Amino acid sequence: MPPGLERPGRLRAALRRRVLRAVAGGWLTLKCLSLLVFVGGFFSTIFSSLFGTREMRILILGLDGAGKTTILYRLQVGEVVTTIPTIGFNVETVTYKNLKFQVWDLGGQTSIRPYWRCYYSNTDAVIYVVDSCDRDRIGTSKSELVAMLEEEELKKAILVVFANKQDMEQAMTPTEMANALGLPALKDRKWQIFKTSATKGTGLDEAMEWLVEALKSRQ
Repeated sequence: MPPGLERPGRLRAALRRRVLRAVAGGWLTLKCLSLLVFVGGFFSTIFSSLFGTREMRILILGLDGAGKTTILYRLQVGEVVTTIPTIGFNVETVTYKNLKFQVWDLGGQTSIRPYWRCYYSNTDAVIYVVDSCDRDRIGTSKSELVAMLEEEELKKAILVVFANKQDMEQAMTPTEMANALGLPALKDRKWQIFKTSATKGTGLDEAMEWLVEALKSRQ
């Protein structure tokens, strides 16, 4: 690689660190950060229209500790990577079945969830990750999901629910989780739930296969 050039992933990581330092230091307010995200998404859409290449935009959402970041990098590099709680977001390009996805993994902490809506524009699909063992917070997961699906910008987004951590003995079954989240009651929404284990890698291919076909059928 020529001197002075870095891999895109490293550049994105460096940019995230600088943005987060600016927020922490008070130089960049969360409102300004939200505006930057909106403007960035706007110009990304314009450039994609001009040059005829558009990556499918996917959000990975869910409560903290559900396994969102592990899933993101499982999909990208095919293996488990060491992660820390996401403060802000991770964004990577994932290629699956010759389709390119721009995947945004958003932090799930209580203080961060109100800012999820800043990222909803132009979203094609939402991967909603739920810790199958976290029975105490399944009600919170449902509340956040319901609020999210009511947003106008996500009216046409496909929903894929990952019932994650299925390798654990105390995990809820996908049917149990679907009922707890109120999925059967969803109207005018294309959705599906899959049993997954981010650490083992099980269920991810099946879920992505379904998502690819769902996106293709919508075009």
